[in-house]
Amino acid sequence: MKLKDKVAIVTGTSPNIGGGIAEGLAAEGAAIVAVDAHAANATDCANAVAGAGGRAIAVTCDVTDEAQVKDAVAAALAAFGRIDVLVNNAAFFNKKGVIDMSFEEWNRQTGVILGGAFLFTKHACKAMIARGAGGSVINIISTAGHQGEPGNIAYSTAKCGLINFTRSAAMELVGHGIRVNSLTPTATDPAESFERAARWGRAVKRPENLDRVMAPFRARIPMQRLPVPSDYGRAAVFLASDDAGMITGTDLRVDAGAVARYWAWDPAAAVRV
Repeated sequence: MKLKDKVAIVTGTSPNIGGGIAEGLAAEGAAIVAVDAHAANATDCANAVAGAGGRAIAVTCDVTDEAQVKDAVAAALAAFGRIDVLVNNAAFFNKKGVIDMSFEEWNRQTGVILGGAFLFTKHACKAMIARGAGGSVINIISTAGHQGEPGNIAYSTAKCGLINFTRSAAMELVGHGIRVNSLTPTATDPAESFERAARWGRAVKRPENLDRVMAPFRARIPMQRLPVPSDYGRAAVFLASDDAGMITGTDLRVDAGAVARYWAWDPAAAVRV
């Protein structure tokens, strides 16, 4: 197990990306501190990890409230005695553009994505530094943070900001043996998330038009299929493990080639073997 005896905080632990990452880290031996503003997300994720034989606690936390972030870090230390890995994944969607988004909405969304990453990095890394054994921080980006997406101004801007936050924090913390990297997902195949939600005991119904809705995303992506949350989980395990011991300040894109694609090229028309 690549993360045996390690302790990982994961923020934003819905059955989608965060839940997949948390379960992936746990499968490699990490104890999980599942953090979410919605108690059900934190509790269901922690219960799933524990039910699979792992160790986990749930913490309900508004990542923009510094006192709550301090309490979450303290809860992790009280439960497990250490923090080795931090995954900053907390986010939410509010698809509005620069003209129709209010300043309050802008502040709330950028606050959760960028401010939450700042606060958790600050306080989790203080604990890592006090222990003197290094650590790993993984910031979850989005292909929307690499490209200009209309009608998604705060999300795209905050995710882009996380890229350089990653670089700056990596340089600041390198002397403490803490590596800071980012991981970029893209549009994600929802089938695994529905399965995870059902496994967590939630009543879920797959939308009848889901395949039609997702078809354009699959058609435009170079690999012609979309990643699933467990793909991101394996990538997070790599970044958190000693296998990535010489990697810091880097973005790992698990995006099926989305960002690398030349804008005019049609992947669906490509000749395939």
